[in-house]
Amino acid sequence: MKKKLFLFFFLPIIGMAQTKENSTQTRTLFNNQSRLFKDWSITVGGGGTIMSQGDIRSIYDHKLNMDWNGLISLDKQISHTFGISMIYIKGQTKQQAKLNELSGVAHGYTKFDNVSFMADMNFSNVMRRVDRKTPLKWGLHGYIGIGFIGYKTFLQDDYVLKKWPLYIEQKIGISTTTFNGGLGLKYNISRLLDIELRTMYIYSGDEEFDGGGWTRDAAPGYNLINDSYSDNALLVNLSISFKLGKNPDHLRWVDPLQLAYNRTNALDDTFKDFSVCEKGDRDNDGICDDWDRQLDTPVGARVDGAGVALDIDLDGVIDLNDKCVTKPGPIENNGCPK
Repeated sequence: MKKKLFLFFFLPIIGMAQTKENSTQTRTLFNNQSRLFKDWSITVGGGGTIMSQGDIRSIYDHKLNMDWNGLISLDKQISHTFGISMIYIKGQTKQQAKLNELSGVAHGYTKFDNVSFMADMNFSNVMRRVDRKTPLKWGLHGYIGIGFIGYKTFLQDDYVLKKWPLYIEQKIGISTTTFNGGLGLKYNISRLLDIELRTMYIYSGDEEFDGGGWTRDAAPGYNLINDSYSDNALLVNLSISFKLGKNPDHLRWVDPLQLAYNRTNALDDTFKDFSVCEKGDRDNDGICDDWDRQLDTPVGARVDGAGVALDIDLDGVIDLNDKCVTKPGPIENNGCPK
């Protein structure tokens, strides 16, 4: 306990005695201007895509028709808990639906391009226990953003669309605004590479995205199968991030408390051979015998910093035995005036 008290009072003095360079790093440790960590990365990946919401979906008759997607993004880490990304996704979905017996089972596809600006929240750093000292290797990330989408669709059935398939093309523009969101589980492979399993959801806000027709009421009527007015896609992909920069560690894997723990442990090792109260405290007055000027203080007496029993009125009777603590008096009268 006394060793901890010693470190508590002397750590500020030791900190002020550090070099100017170390002092600057301490003050700007997690300021982006300090450039102590990598904060840029490039991510590439790919996986499967389905039309999860719409009139013509990728799940039909309890069967899943999954197609592909690929992505590339430029990522900027603002702090150890928050980052931003500019992401480009290219993919394709396969859909099926049945309008009536004459049409049979219609089949089609949607090829799309999506450009989005995404925000990235590192939940693992936000929820990290303050007493955990192990390095970060896994990270749970949440994504949300806004972007624009362009697509080409194809739809064919056994009736009207058999000879004249339905084609729809929507180019990227202001009217094609989308909202993106998702979750990712990231693993730190090395100082240069991260791998992530990510699930993304694209909310198109567009009823033509599944290829069912130009409007809700237009022939042949596939847009009336469901009540949904927005066709949405679900993406699952595996990606790898390449960290950019000369610093050894990336900001997304830095824990401020971990660095504080390391510095505290280093100071603790510095003073591990430092011994306090080598001679003990025989009179149990809280003052080590090394600098106690009164080694036989009576039990229960209050003492000053030198271990001497207090005598407020300076009458030669310590306060423990003085019945008139604030008025001087002779010893034979218990410290009270006659």
